[in-house]
Amino acid sequence: MDENEWLAARFEQHRPRLRAVAYRMLGSLADADDAVQDAWLRLSRSDAERIDNLDGWLTAVVARECLHMLRSRRRRREDPFAAHLPDLVVIPDGDLDPEQEALLADSVSLALLVVLDQLTPAERLAFVLHDLFKLPFEEIAGIAGRTPAAARQLASRARRRVHDAKIPSHDPDLARQRQVVRAFYAAAWNGDFDALVQVLDPDVVLRTDFGTTRPPTVVRGAPAVAKQARAPRGGQLRPALVNGAIGTLITRDGRPFSVMAFTVAGDKIVRIDIVRDPDRVHRLASALLNRT
Repeated sequence: MDENEWLAARFEQHRPRLRAVAYRMLGSLADADDAVQDAWLRLSRSDAERIDNLDGWLTAVVARECLHMLRSRRRRREDPFAAHLPDLVVIPDGDLDPEQEALLADSVSLALLVVLDQLTPAERLAFVLHDLFKLPFEEIAGIAGRTPAAARQLASRARRRVHDAKIPSHDPDLARQRQVVRAFYAAAWNGDFDALVQVLDPDVVLRTDFGTTRPPTVVRGAPAVAKQARAPRGGQLRPALVNGAIGTLITRDGRPFSVMAFTVAGDKIVRIDIVRDPDRVHRLASALLNRT
């Protein structure tokens, strides 16, 4: 193995973690891959033997690139409905590899990504690196160009905003999640309003994302959500994992129609996220179907 091959092999060992950091920072798989690739290019042009802590060095490079991307993205936002939409990681249910396990930790639920996207770039950097990856504030300060005290304040502000959003935590038992979601679909297929209300948390939230051309719709409360839960004509379900939780790809007459992600807690559905943006649904469906 020559020096380049040795360096590439070492980098590949760090790639899953670096991609997980970038995904949490950016909420975009494509942008995360770009940030990781930038780290590889910088490493390949550096004197690797002089790097004492390769993991720390690579994390700093990726984090700085993510910070630059977030700042550029924020400057481009003029239309309030054109805000960046977090990417979903959708795979067939029961098909996880180590890299996807790193991506699909509880901390990257769709609900959390939506909240993180509302933080300032510096707040998001501090929160992700400290609260999710346990980096000390001294290291974060060097990446953000702030003092350790300022980095601590950024993370604290971000933490309060995440806490105030009251993001529900899903049941870690996928078998229980499946049971609850199956009961939901059975009730929806049968048009059983009472059964739907029983499987929904009283304060359940249903959010439907139509893309950047139309604002999302939000429905709250079990009765209101139950009225919205109707099986689409000609619809078929394909079980999936959506950001680590039970979800579904729905097709109508064989064509991708929507992707649904469920948050289940205490044997009740507390949140449903639906993606109806045709372009995104087709991309997600293509990735899902190509793995089956």
